[in-house]
Amino acid sequence: MKTGTFSEIEVLQNQRSKPVIIHLYTDWCAICKIESFRLNRDKDLVAMINESFYFINFEAEKTKEKIHFQGQDFDYLSNGSSGIHELALALSKNKNQPVYPLWVFLDKNQNLIYYQEGQMTPEKMKQKLLEISAL
Repeated sequence: MKTGTFSEIEVLQNQRSKPVIIHLYTDWCAICKIESFRLNRDKDLVAMINESFYFINFEAEKTKEKIHFQGQDFDYLSNGSSGIHELALALSKNKNQPVYPLWVFLDKNQNLIYYQEGQMTPEKMKQKLLEISAL
């Protein structure tokens, strides 16, 4: 699956506007690893995402650079030996501690169209992408 960063996607959106899928995860999340393996193994799903969507894989607790997104700047919030990115908190409905994996789907104008906390199966992902493509 082709992945990009927030800044890359912003540039690409100016060239060709497409819906955006943001996948928030952490490296300690076992469900996130299983889910990524299953989603990447589904060739039809990967082709669908690569063709019609921009995909951002966002490691919420290890990404430390400043991110500019939707006109705002977001920084990493250190908490001793760990921390979390402000953007992960901004994207999450649970502002104290996001649930991982977390899926945020934006239309081509960057408006929220779908939000899901927890695992996404390849079947459910394909269904959501078809619904979004029909918009």
